[in-house]
Amino acid sequence: MDLAGRVVQVLMDPSGSETASGQEPLAADSIGIVGGGQLALMLAEAARELGMDLHVQTPGAHDPATAAASSVVLAPLDDLHATRQLARRCAAISFENEWLDLAGLGALVAEGIRFVPGLDALEQLVSKRAQRQLLNRLNLPSPRWCGLEEVLRPLPRQIADQDPADRDGPEPQPSQAQQQDPDAPTEPRLPGGLDFPVMAKASTGGYDGKGTRVLATQAELESLLAEVDPYDWILEQLVSFDLELAQLACRDRHGRVQCYPLVQTHQHQQVCDWVLAPAPVPHAVQAHARNLAASLLTAIGYVGMVSLELFYGPAGLQVNEIAPRTHNAGHFTIEACQTSQFAQQLRIVAGLPMGPAELCVPGALMVNLLGFSASESDYGDQRTALAELPDAALHWYGKTGPGLGRKLGHLTLTLHDADPAPRAQEAMARLAAVRQIWPLPPAG
Repeated sequence: MDLAGRVVQVLMDPSGSETASGQEPLAADSIGIVGGGQLALMLAEAARELGMDLHVQTPGAHDPATAAASSVVLAPLDDLHATRQLARRCAAISFENEWLDLAGLGALVAEGIRFVPGLDALEQLVSKRAQRQLLNRLNLPSPRWCGLEEVLRPLPRQIADQDPADRDGPEPQPSQAQQQDPDAPTEPRLPGGLDFPVMAKASTGGYDGKGTRVLATQAELESLLAEVDPYDWILEQLVSFDLELAQLACRDRHGRVQCYPLVQTHQHQQVCDWVLAPAPVPHAVQAHARNLAASLLTAIGYVGMVSLELFYGPAGLQVNEIAPRTHNAGHFTIEACQTSQFAQQLRIVAGLPMGPAELCVPGALMVNLLGFSASESDYGDQRTALAELPDAALHWYGKTGPGLGRKLGHLTLTLHDADPAPRAQEAMARLAAVRQIWPLPPAG
């Protein structure tokens, strides 16, 4: 069936309620996804293998998932009328990303619409500020941080009028009896425990390096403050690390938790370049990562797939960010694990038993195919050459428009060495072969 036959038009009757045009509600055990990008595409492909229907809400008729979805609601992701229409076609709805109108979706929950993960759990994860607050409450290791607004503290009354250049020695600290003067000038300064350089992050909306900035000096801090609303940003101590890791985990509605193999991730210009499974780290580190994930999921009653992005270095494991959904770091699971992250998410949303999460091969290397041309090339020759590599599985997302630096697809390569060190060498040799065909995009 072509796209026109699968599109649901959302109309309004005179009373203001939605009516469906052109199609009756589908099977009650089908799944809805708000979002139509590559994650939704791979969810739709997994649904087909499981014999499920998957319906998406997405604004673009040519978004990646529209080619594989059972039906499509063409509407912006924050269109609650459209989400209500999507819900008429499925038993439960999940999400491709975490940029959600939780208040609006809460009204739909009151109408009986079921979301997985639940909104109460998502509320603690949809912003980086909320994530940091949650990690602090749970005493889980993460970088030191503060809200950007905390650098704008009024100076104490007795020193507010003093020129900072005239102060001799350390900055005086006000006693309990001293009060802050709300009319005093503010001098942006990092709170105790934070030192330059720091990482500034937008609380919401940032991804693949967008919405982040490294601040090395006081001048750079003041420049950022002049550009943004400080209540929408946080600052974190820049972390010294040896490896970046990711732990995929899942929890079902009965409270059972499963963890996928810990993986190493590598970034290019703050965009994921490649993922190596399993990560070449000691078993104790792997166990620690699993414990962090299980503790987090259980504490907030989360249901579904999640990915913890981790730093591993002199300070041990630290949680960098949490993605409450399927994740780029888990694409290797399609070929390399007994149950892919996409099939697992669908099984959990549908209320089916979780599948096993173990590797079914000794290892795997997943390489993101980042557009390296500013033109609208379909990279046909490169795709053919990649698909001909031994033990390679090519996934192409079908995105339209200029693709420089965008994730246009990925390639998963099966690794055969059972020992970690030789397997890592095997992975780098396979990566070099990929780079001969598909170079990285130019810097900047």
